[in-house]
Amino acid sequence: MPTIRVEMFEGRTPEQKRALAAAITEACVRTIGASPESVDILLFDIAKQNWATGGTLWSDKAAAAPKPPGG
Repeated sequence: MPTIRVEMFEGRTPEQKRALAAAITEACVRTIGASPESVDILLFDIAKQNWATGGTLWSDKAAAAPKPPGG
């Protein structure tokens, strides 16, 4: 029934992705009455240099972030 597309920065572990898929599936079951077997979830890992917000690449934002004291 539903196909959910999740785009997020790369770096999540397979365990985190499993937990996310389970949580999204459960939310679809509870809120729209979907069967678990009908929920498709597509996970896309995006590198920060391939994602921009407000005209600025996230990789540039990370490079410009202030360093913590002692770092």
